[in-house]
Amino acid sequence: MATRESGRLKDGSSKRILDEAARRRRARKALEALEQDNFHDDPHANLVMSKKAPKFDESLDGSRNKDRKRRTRSTEYFKQRFRKNFPILLEEEQSLYPDGPNYLTVQSPASKLPERKLCAVCGFPAPYTCIPCGSRYCCTKCLSTHEDTRCLKYTA
Repeated sequence: MATRESGRLKDGSSKRILDEAARRRRARKALEALEQDNFHDDPHANLVMSKKAPKFDESLDGSRNKDRKRRTRSTEYFKQRFRKNFPILLEEEQSLYPDGPNYLTVQSPASKLPERKLCAVCGFPAPYTCIPCGSRYCCTKCLSTHEDTRCLKYTA
């Protein structure tokens, strides 16, 4: 009768284990990639609607209601139309409060509590650590997701 072995232990010898400096480099690269993918200015913000576009009647009988109320724009419209990216917000805050505390100058003392260890996949408390890359995970389902999509896959 053959004994059952763990597939993880068998593959463990072929996986690369990173030291702390390599893990920090990998985390920095991941953050830089996220910043690259982050919000950019709307490419369609400067488009102007054509005046030649057809106007359709809104009523079913074909007659226009001349005394209808003017449509007001919601706050969501202006939030989308005039949204600002993070560097612009930082620059505005710096110009508004050059002497006072702002995002770049605020300081707080170090926490007296230990650092929270959260799952890299779902965000729940994570008691386990991935051996090759050092990321945290909370269960085997998150471990398999991590190995399939995140663990040393997209970095050199």
